Amino acid sequence: MAARRVVTTAMAVLLSGSVAACTAGTVPLVAEPSVRSPAAAPTAPPATSAPPATVAPATPPLTGSTPPVVTESLIETIDYGNFSDPTTVDNAWFPLIPGTQLVHEGAGNVDGVRSSRRVVMVVTNLTKVIDGIRGVVVYERDYNDGHLTEAELVFFAQADDGNVWHLGQYPEEYEDGKIVETPSWIAGQHDAKAGILIKAEPQFGGPSYSQGWGPEVGWADRARVFEVGSRTCVPAGCYDGVLVTDEFSRDEPDAHQLKYYAPGLGVVRVGWAGALEKEQEVLELVEREQLEADDLDSIRAEVLATELRAYKNSPDVYGKTSPMER
Repeated sequence: MAARRVVTTAMAVLLSGSVAACTAGTVPLVAEPSVRSPAAAPTAPPATSAPPATVAPATPPLTGSTPPVVTESLIETIDYGNFSDPTTVDNAWFPLIPGTQLVHEGAGNVDGVRSSRRVVMVVTNLTKVIDGIRGVVVYERDYNDGHLTEAELVFFAQADDGNVWHLGQYPEEYEDGKIVETPSWIAGQHDAKAGILIKAEPQFGGPSYSQGWGPEVGWADRARVFEVGSRTCVPAGCYDGVLVTDEFSRDEPDAHQLKYYAPGLGVVRVGWAGALEKEQEVLELVEREQLEADDLDSIRAEVLATELRAYKNSPDVYGKTSPMER
């Protein structure tokens, strides 16, 4: 199936660069949002350069017809009776198998300086009830220039229709090895609402959807389908039938994060677009493995220790939840 795109100059180049890299046998880490030949792989821009302004992705009107009316909701309506087996997450775009570890590497801007980045995500064999729904506990660690900058507990559950819901998160942000902030949000606490991380059947041209709502910490990410049927190559391999989503916040116009989902695997690439996208994070999947039992036990111990800190650091939010279970 041919890829269908919402056309903006920066994003068209970003995506064409990914496909060109597959053909050339190399994969760029950063795409310069500027006009290039579609066959040429983009090069990394200087850390101080700023991309030209782009138009945020939008659903184009159908030729010769009245533009469709697209309705969007600030938050998603959740059917609590639609979660008969919420910890079995087998959505093709975001399968969560306990013991799976994904490692992404790339770069991002930190205070205007380009830094190397490594993100390690592990699907644990722990679950936790959030707002009446039992979800899978995912543990993610972010490193900039080799230093831990964030460790995060994230909670996901799959509804009976296959949509994967984001129930909340507890992040620990680090500076010089010390926790400096824990901007957590948990569905059901302080007006926070669960959102849809990824749908079972993403539709190109459909409305954007909330990925969660945490008003106390300003968490208001949304997503929409940017491209379907794409191909991309990363160090871990080349993938066809890739789904690309555009994640953004209404509070940050012209700042976009693009996530590339390979069927049966999950996120294999992260890109960016928009003149106001400050972080300009780019990541590629470099490793996927199934952890041995001993390694998973070590991760579980680390996660449980993180939860103990969460009860102490976030008593009014995380402290209102029940403990994790295996």
